[in-house]
Amino acid sequence: MNPSFPDRVLALAGLVQSLAQVRRIAEHGQSDPSAAKTVLDSVFRIDAPSTEAVYGRSGALAPGLRVLREYFDKQTRDDALLRLALSVLQLERRFASQPDMVRAVGDGIARIAPRAEADSAHPDVLNALGGLYAETLSQLRPKVMVQGNPHYLAQPAVVAEIRALLLAAVRSAVLWRQLGGSYWDFMLSRRAMREAVEGRLRG
Repeated sequence: MNPSFPDRVLALAGLVQSLAQVRRIAEHGQSDPSAAKTVLDSVFRIDAPSTEAVYGRSGALAPGLRVLREYFDKQTRDDALLRLALSVLQLERRFASQPDMVRAVGDGIARIAPRAEADSAHPDVLNALGGLYAETLSQLRPKVMVQGNPHYLAQPAVVAEIRALLLAAVRSAVLWRQLGGSYWDFMLSRRAMREAVEGRLRG
């Protein structure tokens, strides 16, 4: 197995864990606090010494790893989650081609980071991250479209958390690309990635 696959699947797990929480909030108005905090914390770990350190520990990504396992085993039925993941991967490519926006996002995260030290899921932090996403990544076209219960999607706090988690998803997408990830992985390396996911879950 390519030694980079275990790290790549962690980044992908971070992406799908972020988006699974987006889907949960959009449909039910509330995230899973532990799963959401793991990916929100990763936004602020820009200079982490390893991929695992970006997320604190690989065990914290178990929800995302399980989603990936279901995908590779062709058991997933959440087409909306798959569409979101593809949209975010496309958004990351457009984002990476905009150096001024990359700089603006980095500067914004640095400004928010002191407030996130105590709790990255605090409403003030979510509002700040959501605002940063709205001012930057949300301006790229086509937009990432989140569908769900209109009752919840009309609530400012829900919208802020969704945007914050979309920012976390993009952070994981950037990491995946940095680790050599590409769409070819899904076509040519499916078995190796499935093995890497299983290894991380056993880990």
